[in-house]
Amino acid sequence: MGQDVRIVGAGRTDAGVHASGQVMHFDSRWIGHPVDMRRAANALLPRDVALLRVSAAPPGFHARYSAATRSYRYRLWCRRVRHPLVRRTSLHVPFPLDVDAMALAAEQLIGSHDFAALGRPVGGSAITVRRLDQLDVVRHGAFVDLCFVGNAFLRHQVRRTVGLLLDIGRGKWPAEIVEAVLAGQAGAPKAWRAPAWGLTLTNVTYPSETEFIARAEMRAPTGGEI
Repeated sequence: MGQDVRIVGAGRTDAGVHASGQVMHFDSRWIGHPVDMRRAANALLPRDVALLRVSAAPPGFHARYSAATRSYRYRLWCRRVRHPLVRRTSLHVPFPLDVDAMALAAEQLIGSHDFAALGRPVGGSAITVRRLDQLDVVRHGAFVDLCFVGNAFLRHQVRRTVGLLLDIGRGKWPAEIVEAVLAGQAGAPKAWRAPAWGLTLTNVTYPSETEFIARAEMRAPTGGEI
């Protein structure tokens, strides 16, 4: 079509982080079927990127600002011997982990907290309070998955949380250390940042179309002067 478009994603990810559920929006003059757009785009995209679904967005939709929740998964491969076939999407952990202790620590992070000790804001904002709706630590076979769900995250928040939980899982710190870390108490450990390649953005959820329209109307100018 010869049209330049600006792509807006649902969230930023660090270099090396994967995404299986990234959402983006753009404005286009395309008049064909969305399936044909997907086919055409995938023919041109690099092999490590693909559009899974294309659809028309409701009025007022914004991939980033309309998002209700974002879900991330950090995957650990927990065996003494590394697994070459999963090395690009998981972190090899060759030592035993106390998954119960990690889960107990994770529970203390759920809710609204000041996560300044685990991340920093982007875009010039100074607000470091975020709401974490869910943080599950799940073992299945040789894998341990840390599954995060929240409305938004600070930069490196998930990866530093993984680093803290790994130290707790290996017995370096008790699960109760989480409170001291969040409070920034003197002597509290500084959470290290787990490598990017174990992290995947898995899902982004949005309100219903009716809510989109209502929100768009609320944001629309009235045309009058105050």
